[in-house]
Amino acid sequence: MRVSAFGVVSVLALLAVAGPVLAQQAGAQQAGAAPTYQEPPQPIADILDSRPSPTPSLSPDRQTLALFDRSNLPPIEELAEPMLRLAGYRINPRNNGPANSRISWLTGMSFQDLSGGEPRMVGLPDGARFTSPSWSPDGRSVAFLVDESEGMALYVAGVQGGPARRLTTARVNAATGSGFDWLPDGSGLLVRMVPAGRGGAPDVTRPPTGPVVEETAGRAAPVRTYQDLLGNPGDEALFDHYFTSQLTLVGLDGTTRNLGGPGVILGASTSPDGRYVLQTRIKRPYSYVVPAGLFPTEIFVTDMQGRLVHGVADLPLRDDVPTAFDAVAPGPRAVQWRADADATLVWVLAQDGGDPRNAAEVRDRVLMLAAPFDAAPTPLIDLKERYAGVVWGDADTALVNSRWFNTRHETRWIVDPSMPGQGRVLLERNYQDRLNDPGQPVTEPDDRGRSRIRFAADGRILMAGQGATRAGEYPFIAAMEPLTAQSEILWRAAPGEYETVIGFLDDSGRRMVTRRESPTAPPNVFLRDLDTGSAMALTAFPDPAPQLAAVTRELITYERSDGVQLSGTLYLPAGYDAARDGPLPLVMWAYPAEFTDAAVAGQVVDTANRFVRPGGSSHLFLLTQGYAVLDDPSMPIVGVNGAEPNDTYVEQLRASAEAAVKAVVDRGVADPDRIAVGGHSYGAFMTANLLAHTDLFRAGIARSGAYNRTLTPFGFQSEQRTYWEATETYTAVSPFTYADRVNEPILLIHGEADDNSGTFPVQSERFYAALKGHGATVRYVVLPLEAHGYRARESVGHTLWEMVRWLDLHVKNAPPRAPAVAAVAAPEAAGG
Repeated sequence: MRVSAFGVVSVLALLAVAGPVLAQQAGAQQAGAAPTYQEPPQPIADILDSRPSPTPSLSPDRQTLALFDRSNLPPIEELAEPMLRLAGYRINPRNNGPANSRISWLTGMSFQDLSGGEPRMVGLPDGARFTSPSWSPDGRSVAFLVDESEGMALYVAGVQGGPARRLTTARVNAATGSGFDWLPDGSGLLVRMVPAGRGGAPDVTRPPTGPVVEETAGRAAPVRTYQDLLGNPGDEALFDHYFTSQLTLVGLDGTTRNLGGPGVILGASTSPDGRYVLQTRIKRPYSYVVPAGLFPTEIFVTDMQGRLVHGVADLPLRDDVPTAFDAVAPGPRAVQWRADADATLVWVLAQDGGDPRNAAEVRDRVLMLAAPFDAAPTPLIDLKERYAGVVWGDADTALVNSRWFNTRHETRWIVDPSMPGQGRVLLERNYQDRLNDPGQPVTEPDDRGRSRIRFAADGRILMAGQGATRAGEYPFIAAMEPLTAQSEILWRAAPGEYETVIGFLDDSGRRMVTRRESPTAPPNVFLRDLDTGSAMALTAFPDPAPQLAAVTRELITYERSDGVQLSGTLYLPAGYDAARDGPLPLVMWAYPAEFTDAAVAGQVVDTANRFVRPGGSSHLFLLTQGYAVLDDPSMPIVGVNGAEPNDTYVEQLRASAEAAVKAVVDRGVADPDRIAVGGHSYGAFMTANLLAHTDLFRAGIARSGAYNRTLTPFGFQSEQRTYWEATETYTAVSPFTYADRVNEPILLIHGEADDNSGTFPVQSERFYAALKGHGATVRYVVLPLEAHGYRARESVGHTLWEMVRWLDLHVKNAPPRAPAVAAVAAPEAAGG
């Protein structure tokens, strides 16, 4: 490949190999060559085209296993369908459902009795694709949405198999979710339908009648960086058109009845006794700076005729919520039905104005109000931290969680809803602490379809946890004593295996359906009997990528210069022998994380008992091309004793990288002259920083990243301070600031329609321009139609082609560096 004197790939050479590259270089549009997608080398292409394993689901009555066939990577034609970006949502205007970039379609369904027998296939229309399967409360049916040419239609399939039945026309409004919920008695469903006679979409192609004007009168309204917002009156008209829906009761016989009038409905749920509907509707004026969830909102209860019964809240536009992670909007929030009661509302009300900077003994108050909703609300519990959810058990047991981000502290409370007003601390912990996680309560749907705590026969609470240990994650089931929080392990995955419980089949909890895997056995579903010790396979899904079966992996541990313990998983290609083959080119793929406790940051958990196969645009595919991979090496950014982690971000990042490079070089598996670094999103941010501030790596790959933190001025990742509160930190952590120091080749890849907050494509565009302006060796690839993660088969294949090509050119076949540059972990190399 011809390279200019400044190290920038020439335009002609770029176009010869580009694929969907929007090169920001002079003359690129006039070259005349039509860009085409490129295929990755084998066996990567074959693995990408392998059939995904079906997804299992256990019925609420614990009698039937449903298996849902999944589509493979979609063709780019699917992503090319029209898409509207409105108020934080992305929808397909053809079917009034989510955009194809945000949905993974299902293609087939079968049912299998747990007592044995052959699977029963469900008959679907030819070529049908569907989404949002949902069990009926009695476990006899599954409802789902089928994509039809004119929209989404509601279907239902019985567990006996046979043809699925179409319950509605193709008018289900799934713009904000599945668009339907089962009624508690299973007699029908509450469906959000496109209003009858809606007509065509408003014409927004006409010339504007005036400018778009926004104004503030001195009111502080900081907001984080949101994507896909409304931007003009045309967007508002489209939002009204596509997001207005009509609540409709649909019987299993297909009969329909409207419930109230149409509106922009973000949520609707039936009370457990089936007598009321809790609705969340938004209203004007809309905003151009926050998504729909923060628009003016009415939350209220109606009866099953649509008549107003109780108003819960009338919330104003919430565009002035502080940007700190523990900040919330004033007024009722997290409004829901209590799962174990007939019709009791539960919500949370901030007692500090929603601003964590305000001193307050009580941060949040959880309130209850039972039907007929004519009494004063009853406080369930006062919390010293932010409410983080509730799990309902029975009349006298519920578990309430609270958290505080600044300290990563979590408190779990046990409360008695029959004696509200106080709770008892069940346990406290650092919620980032993996090695001491007691697990979460096991929940099961009751006969109304509501998720509730499962208790052991002696009244203890069943808990399910990941069981992280130094040797690996070994999921467990435990019984926790509500009075003391002492737990007894009832079952744990066997050594060398990873097994999770899908559901219990009997009241004693001795028969379970599990999903089990091992390093050599792909995940499959088993029927396990704890009394007999037997485990019968219910599925036999094959290895989706047998070409990688002989790859080896090992957890390696090492120490950072400040004493923080680090680890990473070292993958070596099939057939590799260090003594025979010598050091390999290696790719380090990582993602930094912030901590407040160095000991927690240094926790090590092996993955040796997991079945690992790459998918999508995974960096692990590089193992098929002769590269070693250090996967997820620890990159902790630790702030202790109240210090902000990002104030020493670069120093800690550099120290972690130096330790990782030294570890693989000392093992003799990595050639110090041929090590690359890469990452996606925050990992791309890391990659650019490491190339700017070290000379440890020969090249980098940065996908869908952010590089200039002044473009995210009200916070990013785990940073809560604003740019104006921490100007020096924002500047120091931005690799854009140090574009003149990036002297290693870097490949930038970005989805043209990135929907992730803070990683707008302009981040890569401007970083590319800065690098180009300083003569860096850089390639900028824009994937049309792709969001933050890449989905189309063509895009994924091309991304992997770009990665292999870049690394072959700049790492595998690169000449040795001068000794001073190649020095590993040398402090003088820190300048970049």
